[in-house]
Amino acid sequence: MPQTTENQPRIYILNGPNLNLLGVREPEKYGTTTLLQIEELCRERADVEGLSIDFRQSNHEGVLVDWVQQAREEAAGIILNPAGLTSTSITLFDALMGVSLPLIEVHITNIHRREAFRHFSYVSQAADAVIAGAGPHGYQLALSHMARLVQSR
Repeated sequence: MPQTTENQPRIYILNGPNLNLLGVREPEKYGTTTLLQIEELCRERADVEGLSIDFRQSNHEGVLVDWVQQAREEAAGIILNPAGLTSTSITLFDALMGVSLPLIEVHITNIHRREAFRHFSYVSQAADAVIAGAGPHGYQLALSHMARLVQSR
């Protein structure tokens, strides 16, 4: 049974490599909103949706895999921005397939309007929904949809 905070389902929001540089890295693509600001937006939306969140970022694939496995015991769902691991990590895909949790994949940019190698996503094959191209607001959309997924379980 997933743990909750004050009877609120806990959602893991996991962020992959280089997302710690949001706000300074390629602002013409990713905007000027920082990951800390996205976390604040997520906390506000989680409160509205009756969810609690555990917001994390790592540049290391194995750490993300460990967190996915941890979520299996501690969370009601996962929102994941796999960043550069989207089209490369079979290991992350395998970890996601090993948990029976709702999963929403989020990308700040529309990966389908970018370089061809970004069009394919291993994560999408495990995801219940994909949100791409909505900027930082995509995380809020993901939380709203996650609330519905969790309620329907």
